[in-house]
Amino acid sequence: MASPLDYHTIREIFTRFRASVAEPKGELEHINAYTLLVAVTLSAQATDAGVNKATRGLFKVADTPERMLALGEAGLIEHIRTIGLYRNKARNVMKLSRILAEEFDGEVPSSRAALQSLPGVGRKTANVVLNMWLRHPAQAVDTHIFRVGNRTRIAPGRDVMAVERAIEDNVPVEFQLHAHHWLILHGRYVCKARKPICANCIIRDLCPYEEKTV
Repeated sequence: MASPLDYHTIREIFTRFRASVAEPKGELEHINAYTLLVAVTLSAQATDAGVNKATRGLFKVADTPERMLALGEAGLIEHIRTIGLYRNKARNVMKLSRILAEEFDGEVPSSRAALQSLPGVGRKTANVVLNMWLRHPAQAVDTHIFRVGNRTRIAPGRDVMAVERAIEDNVPVEFQLHAHHWLILHGRYVCKARKPICANCIIRDLCPYEEKTV
């Protein structure tokens, strides 16, 4: 496993990210903590754009656990059937909605452990909610961040947990809150999997990736 970049280089990388986009935002549309949780749960193996298209109508009628339960699983499916694995996701959304209504007074819990106790909610989903809604510097590592972390050596790691720890260890504290959003956007639009657009990369001169495109 390659060693991470030095502190000063990583600091310069995130200084440039911040100068480019001062307040990066997640692209999943939501109204409150509950709809964010549902949107992230639905986004597994799906695009944010596809989830947003399905949830615009859904969240008009089901923006709380209680309203989702009133809608019912069949009603939920009608809204999300364009999303991959929609039947399994619908079951999980209904289960987590019932737990929230019955055990958490309809509120989304604010601890990672409590979030991960909900059906269909893994560590990445929990970290997204903690970061985007509660502004906790949690690092939600997806395929984009895993790729960028290793290519740039900002946060090298053999698995997502190693990359998550590396971001926490290597990225200066002042950049931690938005670190995963900067990395995911960079991976989604510039440092793409098959053909990274290195010509448009604002950190090209700092990146050690050997297979840069012209």
